[in-house]
Amino acid sequence: MMFPIKTWKCSPSLIAAVASLVVVVSIVHVLFSPLVPSLDNLRAQKVQKSCFPVDGSRERVSYGFAANLSQRVYADSRKAVIYRGAPWREEIGQWLLHCHSATSTIDVVEKISGNRCKNDCSGQGICNHELGQCRCFHGYSGEECSERLHFKCNHPGSPEQPYGPWVVSICAGYCDTTRAMCFCGQGTKYPNRPLAEACGFQTELPSIPDDPIVTNWAKPDLDNIFTTNISKPGWCNVNPEEAYSSKVRFKEECDCKYDGLWGRFCEMPVQSTCINQCSGHGHCHGGFCQCDGGWYGADCSIPSILSTVHDWPKWLRPATVNVPDTRHSIPSMSAVVKKKRPLIYVYDLPPELNIHLLEGRHYKFECVNRIYNDMNATFWTEELYGSQMALYESILASPYRTLNGEQADYFFVPVLDSCIITRADDAPHFSMRDHGGLRSSMTLEFYKKAYDHIVDQYPYWNRSAGRDHFWSFSWDEGACYAPKEIWSSMMLVHWGNTNSKHNHSTTAYLLDNWDTIPSDKRGNHPCFDPQKDLVIPAWKKPNPDSLRLKLWSRSLKERTTLFYFNGNLGSAYANGRPESTYSMGIRQNLAKEFGSIPDMEGKLGRQHSDDVIVTPLRSNDYYEKLASSIFCGVLPGDGWSGRMEDSIFHGCIPVVIQDGIYLPYENVLDYNSFAVRVREDEIPNLMQILRAFNETEIEFLLANVRMIWQRFFYRDSIVLEAERQEIGYGHVADWAVEALKLSEEDVLSTFLEVLHYKLNNDPWRQELNLQKDFGLTKECQRSTNQLKC
Repeated sequence: MMFPIKTWKCSPSLIAAVASLVVVVSIVHVLFSPLVPSLDNLRAQKVQKSCFPVDGSRERVSYGFAANLSQRVYADSRKAVIYRGAPWREEIGQWLLHCHSATSTIDVVEKISGNRCKNDCSGQGICNHELGQCRCFHGYSGEECSERLHFKCNHPGSPEQPYGPWVVSICAGYCDTTRAMCFCGQGTKYPNRPLAEACGFQTELPSIPDDPIVTNWAKPDLDNIFTTNISKPGWCNVNPEEAYSSKVRFKEECDCKYDGLWGRFCEMPVQSTCINQCSGHGHCHGGFCQCDGGWYGADCSIPSILSTVHDWPKWLRPATVNVPDTRHSIPSMSAVVKKKRPLIYVYDLPPELNIHLLEGRHYKFECVNRIYNDMNATFWTEELYGSQMALYESILASPYRTLNGEQADYFFVPVLDSCIITRADDAPHFSMRDHGGLRSSMTLEFYKKAYDHIVDQYPYWNRSAGRDHFWSFSWDEGACYAPKEIWSSMMLVHWGNTNSKHNHSTTAYLLDNWDTIPSDKRGNHPCFDPQKDLVIPAWKKPNPDSLRLKLWSRSLKERTTLFYFNGNLGSAYANGRPESTYSMGIRQNLAKEFGSIPDMEGKLGRQHSDDVIVTPLRSNDYYEKLASSIFCGVLPGDGWSGRMEDSIFHGCIPVVIQDGIYLPYENVLDYNSFAVRVREDEIPNLMQILRAFNETEIEFLLANVRMIWQRFFYRDSIVLEAERQEIGYGHVADWAVEALKLSEEDVLSTFLEVLHYKLNNDPWRQELNLQKDFGLTKECQRSTNQLKC
């Protein structure tokens, strides 16, 4: 049943007049803005109030300065300025419209280094030719990577627990101590077959029907896993062909968890997942790029003086190369490349802070946005944390990247905390015991190590006290656990809790709680500062059906559901999260009012309605449900969730219910132009608020959602992968075909626009007094100079 919408009653003559006006406005739209209503009384007063700032989460963010530009262009009565299809907050949109779009290229001198590493890293590492330091492979250490480390799979044992207490890496077979991973080992037919977790131990049937099988971690199942008797459930000697044809038995608990292997019996070696797949200049070993000679970096994208100019990456070409006198040693050479600001320098960190975390993971799907199948074709994951890898890869391959730290505007410190979160305590050497069992405390230590490294090895931090640096935090609650030393930097998060209302750890997972982290480590900073930080979207894999069907473009007439929310609704429902603190109680309160299926007591929501769906039951046609709805709920889980992206990708107007918390781009884009904010205490009035929107308002919001959805999509990273697949394997998948059709601004381009604005408008920049060519027009240069007077 379609809910009632207020309609506009017009005479035929007025309709004709409006139609003529639409034609004129449409022409203007091509140049400046979307077709939007411009009536001051567009919204009912009651609805307006519900969309205003909520506990500080929507206050106007002022950077203290606005460009003194003669021409101002507004999209609507809210003073949002349209730039490249998105409604920006006024002062930001004005600057982008007049200055970012007119920025010219500048000459950047890129340094191609050639510093040697001691003993060429003993063949067990990659030389960082900028610093002359080794980046050792997993399991090796020391100045020249000559020290062999031993990462045990098992904790110390006891008579009761001969293999020690359970840990993900627990092993009853051969332990590869370079990575703490368990394999069948020598003496078996398939020595490189994983023998992970329950595979190597005896299992017992549950005492209660339908309960899961119980694993006895004290009793190895050696008789079965090593058997050659085809009547026993074996593993390490099982021939895949015979097993597929049911000629032999095999242990069902065994599977292929580790990356780089495919098939039910791990019989097919495939490429592992590495950063940018080593850029064509190296071999991916479980997550670590083992670079070819003359190349280095996390993705082997940095050329040394030993490389060939013809093979340099696109972001270093075309270049005018200055070759020094070859009669002397050549520690470096320079190349002049034309680039636009903002310029980003990416630190090549010690691998234990990023790529070792990839290589050492025990589940191939952890913290990555893709793996590879038996054809070495891309298999995209549902891992929301995959956005950290996607943005990292895009920045590394971006034309805005520079090797010249003196010319750089920003510095990226690429700690991969997404892998710390998913891997914490998965092996004895990766234990949380020294952190009180807190993943948050353990992760803080990794960021502190990265800070210590860049302060010790590079001169760039001290010149701005780190304010021109940015860090990525993918954890559920954002940068709450950032060490105090780095808080001056820009934090990229998925959830911007200003702590104006929810001023404590909101997660229901005790091991993620940050309240108890000592202030001498964390300080007393909030989780998010809208003056300097940015919320970026979560990862969503490219769905070729959604893209091909253009579900985001569905019209209002095709959307028959007023409000839709599908997700965990708490303990009142079967399999619901039991903690009362889950979602800060917001989802539970929504369900009490509008739950559309009975809870465990057989109760529906007090105000349930036929055109409102609030359900914990995941639908097989989830995307279709989103695309058939007008408004979609954006509520927290244990911190951020992917509901904002789900709504935007399917053309559904986001209804944000989480006080004092910023969503993606909310401190730079004008959310009133495409979303609705409702206070938590207004949940009982939610449907009344939504039904008060008239048809023109809804069409306005839907139109803006359609225009901005690509800004929530990691298209650049996806296109990079499409190019690698076609060049390396000749694969052109349906997701690649659809992604290559898109051309609007995506996550990377939106982020770069924000960086460029902040480069020329952040107040603290005036203190640096750097004499640089910013590539700005005279008008914009005058505006920027005025900021520095």
